[in-house]
Amino acid sequence: MTIRTGIGGWIYPPWRGSFYPPGLTPSRELHYAGRALGSVEINGTFYGAQRPESFRRWRDESPEDFVFALKAPRFATHRRDLAEAGATIERFLTGGVLALGPKLGPILWQLPPTKRFSAEEIGAFLALLPKERAGRALRHVIEAGHQSFAGEAFVALLRKFGVAAALVDSERHPHIEERTADFVYARLRRSVAEEETGYAPAAAMALAERLAGTAQPGAKSARQETSASSSARQKTRRAPKAS
Repeated sequence: MTIRTGIGGWIYPPWRGSFYPPGLTPSRELHYAGRALGSVEINGTFYGAQRPESFRRWRDESPEDFVFALKAPRFATHRRDLAEAGATIERFLTGGVLALGPKLGPILWQLPPTKRFSAEEIGAFLALLPKERAGRALRHVIEAGHQSFAGEAFVALLRKFGVAAALVDSERHPHIEERTADFVYARLRRSVAEEETGYAPAAAMALAERLAGTAQPGAKSARQETSASSSARQKTRRAPKAS
């Protein structure tokens, strides 16, 4: 079992001089973050296409055993009918992401909070997500924001296609912890600026126990790998320690 602790993005000016050492140039921030953590979620891919050379540079700047999660483009997930996202998904997967090589980790498909569950629509969308590309296995994660996804019908579809449900620590997201893939993807959304590490010690311990339960062999939500992405943004003073 491998547990990776990471952050969502790495370019945050308020972190300079706190998480990042004083004097560290922005061009070296990924290099630094990659040696303090085990994973980074690339957010820029959500807003627009990235150049293939950018993926190659990120690959080369990070440690050998590092893993990048990618947030899939909003043009695929924020649309009226997800079943029509095939062309956008294809452009994304052929736009250079495979240049990350073995460092390509889970791809997060973040649905808008207004998107309601429809078995027909979600099933058609999941069918568009390829299991491999150019000989490289692909792992997909769905983050649902609407409470209508909290039910066995959604879980059954995820299990059918081998896609994970994002375990989002948030009051606004549906809590879905059933095993549907061979990994867990957790996104921590309750961090507060007043706490140096984002979570108070008691809250962090409770969350750690919850995540450890999903990773135990034979447990309800056992996984081979867990990726945790903290969304503590502007006022985070120190990134969480890798465990």
